[in-house]
Amino acid sequence: MKKWQIENQTKVKDLVKVLLENRGIKTKAEIERFLNPKLAEVTPKAVKINAPQLKKALSRIKKAIKAKEKIIVFGDYDVDGICGTAILWETLNALGANVLPYIPSRFEEGYGLSEIGIKNLKTKYSDCSLIITVDNGIVANDAVDFAKKNKIDVIITDHHVPAKKLPKALAIVHTTLLCGTGVAWLLAQKLRGPVGSLPLASAHSRLTDLRAVGSPSSATTPSDNHLELVALATIADLVPLTGANRVLVYYGLQRLRETKRVGLLALINKAGIVKKEIGTYEIGHMLAPRLNAMGRLASAMDSLRLICTSDKKKAEDFAELLNQTNLERQQFTQEALAHAKTKAEKKGLKNLLFIADESYQQGIVGLVAGRMVEEYYLPSIIISKGEKYSRASARSVKGFNIVEFLRSASDLLVDVGGHPMAAGFTVETSKLELLEKRLYASAQKLLTKEHLERVLRIDCELDSELIDYETYALLQQLAPFGMANPEPTFLTRKLTIFDIRTVGKEGKHLKIRLRAETSGVMINAIAFGMGEKNELKIGDKVDVVYTLESNNWGNNKNVELKIKDLRRYTS
Repeated sequence: MKKWQIENQTKVKDLVKVLLENRGIKTKAEIERFLNPKLAEVTPKAVKINAPQLKKALSRIKKAIKAKEKIIVFGDYDVDGICGTAILWETLNALGANVLPYIPSRFEEGYGLSEIGIKNLKTKYSDCSLIITVDNGIVANDAVDFAKKNKIDVIITDHHVPAKKLPKALAIVHTTLLCGTGVAWLLAQKLRGPVGSLPLASAHSRLTDLRAVGSPSSATTPSDNHLELVALATIADLVPLTGANRVLVYYGLQRLRETKRVGLLALINKAGIVKKEIGTYEIGHMLAPRLNAMGRLASAMDSLRLICTSDKKKAEDFAELLNQTNLERQQFTQEALAHAKTKAEKKGLKNLLFIADESYQQGIVGLVAGRMVEEYYLPSIIISKGEKYSRASARSVKGFNIVEFLRSASDLLVDVGGHPMAAGFTVETSKLELLEKRLYASAQKLLTKEHLERVLRIDCELDSELIDYETYALLQQLAPFGMANPEPTFLTRKLTIFDIRTVGKEGKHLKIRLRAETSGVMINAIAFGMGEKNELKIGDKVDVVYTLESNNWGNNKNVELKIKDLRRYTS
């Protein structure tokens, strides 16, 4: 059972004020910045990017552009890495640079900048003299040293949590306050500089290399069309939608709803999304999984090609490829999840889940780990077991820093990196048993009862008379919703079940019609995933925790409750 935590005990009318206070936004200046975000306020200084390091990076890149040095933008295979790579590559190409994008293979080169990745680069591009990382590199100490030995300068742009010892890169453009694409976007903004300071090249060369994308998208100028990519990446990477991230997503969603990028248009169409209605849900649950699927099972370069292509036929082909690959990814994930749950329950549900198997594909272990946390609410480590090396993804519960937890066992790991809630590592397979024992022992000491208690955060109680479209419209001032700025969650007590039925595949969901006791108002509600364990009946009185959803039909604007939890009413 979930613990209900009500942030504000008062039944309120001034909803927006209370909701902002619950999110730590209290002063007049903070409220103004939140409700009226300004893009001009998103600067390197505002997100704590080191100014001397940024200056050094800009100087080196401009020198490389002028000298026509071979520049490689070295990205990552998730949405964040792909979008950031697209931004930097298109910007540099437009500025006349001799530049190519490179997304490593998850299966052959692993995550981030690596010695094998640099060797592959040198084989293909022997004249490469500058690598700019995107969404990786902050823990790539050995790889940076290897690059220097091969006379390649490295500029790191990243947002992951750094280790105690930083790489000896030429420059490090880093902040944990943005996603990787946000960092790349700020660097691109600075590279373009004031109008006229660094003129855009008038033409692009056709790139034919197998890892190249083709000519960059020419749908709009880079300064116009990159915010939509920042919004995609920021939402997909689950960074907090506060501060600068909120501003970027606020404006980026507007650009995405007007996008002319043929690749994104093809993908939006394939996903069955109405372009003008794209929000955080459509990105997080429909677009991002398709873009991520290629890097999980095949080559993420095809996702990059889709984003950057200006050829409508190729865009449609790429969108179909991404869609089919995502269907395969869903199947592999479901099979691995069922297998992992069986293994976990056989081992016993201790404070930590540590599950390894040869059948788990590297590309889906992070998804399985996330689903295991949802199911059991325990920090979960899922490992794709290899003959010599095994690769793992870990997901955590609120308040338990998983990347620092894993770094406590760094002596047993080949590499480790990530965020407080999500991390990954490589380990020699021969050390798996020792690692498991070490982590279990550590988890027993560090994890508390509070860590492992599911808490349902409720903004405030809401009178049934306030459940209407006017209230829903008022709440949209706080959008876009996401990490650290969740959809407002309310509690309304003593509602009577007027009608109830199961809906959906195998009756997994509940469709409920509720009646307010005081006003007699009828309220529609949907409870996803509650159909199988339903014991409620018509006439029962319930306390309901929910968010408000728009459910329009024709010219009628209505609201529906999306139920998070409910209990029988007790006076």
